[in-house]
Order: sequence, then C-alpha cells, then structure tokens
Amino acid sequence: MNLRPLHDRVIVKRLDQETKTASGIVLPDAATEKPDQGEVLAVGNGKILDDGKVRPLSVKIGDRVLFGKYSGQAVKIDGQELLVMREEDLFAVVEK
Repeated sequence: MNLRPLHDRVIVKRLDQETKTASGIVLPDAATEKPDQGEVLAVGNGKILDDGKVRPLSVKIGDRVLFGKYSGQAVKIDGQELLVMREEDLFAVVEK
C-alpha cells in the first residue's frame, strides 16, 4: 500500500467482527455493528507542537487498537475500506 498519512494521522483497517453468538446463532451482516477494533497499517510522522517540535506517535504499524464506532474518515483504497483518523481518536492499544 502506497499511502502515507500526514502529521498525527493513522490508517486503520477494521478487524472482522464475530458473526456468531456464543450460543451458535449466526448473525446476518445487517444485524451486526461495525467493529471497534482495527490494525494500524500506516502512521504519520507525528504531531506538530506549538513550539514547532514534532512529537512522535505512540502507536506503530501492526498495533491492534480500539476506537469509537464513528471515528475517522472511511476511504476505499485498492478495494479495501480503511479508516483515516487522528491518533487522539484512538482509545487504547490491545496488548497481545
């Protein structure tokens, strides 16, 4: 992917959500909510502070992150739907 976000933005790919309940019921796509977890595919250089210095981002490529259901701007690149969002829109990094 030839996509490089600017400044404090990150590119996130939503992770597929489970379409089967714990009891074994299969849910149709229309009944499932958008997943709120994703994998970071690309990161910008960092946030530009008031004094002109650049603070590097806390997330890195490959991190699994949590974000709000309606966070970011959806874009379609090479047939994949990706999210472009600011680092501050991310809630947490999921440790493995």
